[in-house]
Amino acid sequence: NTYSQISIHSVFAVKGRENFILSEWRDDLHKYISGIITGKGAKSLAVGGWKDHVHIFFGMPVTTCIADFVGAVKAISSGWVNENKLIKGVFRWQSGYGAVSHSKSQRHTVINYIINQEEHHKIKTFKEEYLKMLNDFEVEYDEKYLFDFYD
Repeated sequence: NTYSQISIHSVFAVKGRENFILSEWRDDLHKYISGIITGKGAKSLAVGGWKDHVHIFFGMPVTTCIADFVGAVKAISSGWVNENKLIKGVFRWQSGYGAVSHSKSQRHTVINYIINQEEHHKIKTFKEEYLKMLNDFEVEYDEKYLFDFYD
């Protein structure tokens, strides 16, 4: 008898400057991540990103915590990139992630934002985007623990 409606928007970044997510396989990675989200019992609402990061937007299941959920998505997806030898060397995500919640009424806006990442990043860098998200949601952070940004 537990019911919820919790929409989470999470962002995580690629470790290592040379390991950019290439356009040739970016859509496949996003589809794969969507499958991971569904397989973990969540509702995948949108997956997108750019060369150095991924946004996931999902209806969070009540049976897990955000840290475990995002950690599993990152581990399984990096394994997929490595198994398919999509880059030279080893693909890894940077440690950590950002996560904020959205109301159901905001879903359409967040989904459009995520699926239009390519256009969005013609204007803003990932660092500008990420810091804006943290500041807009009044998330306290320490600069020394943020992602390694490559502009």
